[in-house]
Amino acid sequence: MMQEAQELLKKALSLPDKERADLAGSLIESLDNTVDEDAEAAWQEEILRRLEEVRSGKVKTTPWNDIRQKGRSLLHSSKLAVALHLSR
Repeated sequence: MMQEAQELLKKALSLPDKERADLAGSLIESLDNTVDEDAEAAWQEEILRRLEEVRSGKVKTTPWNDIRQKGRSLLHSSKLAVALHLSR
């Protein structure tokens, strides 16, 4: 990475979470200015299908806190497994 980019990264990493997320989103958007109309249409259909499944009760949503806890448990388990493997 060039020195200028490293300096920018250092400054960006010192920003509050919200500002870093906004900056990251803007950088990602700047990489792809083309829109695939077929992909956009497919995503719209998928969104509508999933929304209907939720509204009809066919699927249930899971609270964010439950998902976050499960993710943390899985991460902790995988880190523990790696640590145990490395200690052999």
